[in-house]
Amino acid sequence: MPIGSACARVRGVSLLDVLVDFARTGRVGPLRCGMSLAEAEDLLGPGRPHPAIVMKGPDINGYPYSWSALDLSVTRRTVSSIRINLWPGSTATLPPLVLPDAVPFDATVLREDMLAALDDAGCAHEVDENLTFGNQSGTLAQPAGVGMIFCLPASNTDVADRDRHYLVSIHKHAS
Repeated sequence: MPIGSACARVRGVSLLDVLVDFARTGRVGPLRCGMSLAEAEDLLGPGRPHPAIVMKGPDINGYPYSWSALDLSVTRRTVSSIRINLWPGSTATLPPLVLPDAVPFDATVLREDMLAALDDAGCAHEVDENLTFGNQSGTLAQPAGVGMIFCLPASNTDVADRDRHYLVSIHKHAS
């Protein structure tokens, strides 16, 4: 597989492997909802805080710290959600803890490829009616309760097939 494809392997781990494992377990490697921000930063290094955190201070709740395409939202200095953001037709990076030795990769993941990978891994999933409307569709993976949002590409997006849905976000919120 070419470097830069969504399935490019780095040290035997592909982006699709990371996404499927997240959907199955609700964890991104050792990262999990409920861990302290300090624990996460010990693992990842300091994150880039949302501007609201910079302006209002670290005790403001619900805003993310970012590590490239990975966001951890924080409530009372505890990770309250994990999100991986992908933009079809662009490149993204994830911290080495998540995707070892990763270089910028193609962030284009077709819905059919993601759902087939979940099926292959034995990960149950269903349509999320709350996130399915207009040009987007939502999927919920069980039992971890990880949500995925797929969208038709924007008009300025460089993708091969404009009539197919692409993964733009995969996320887990604390229960």
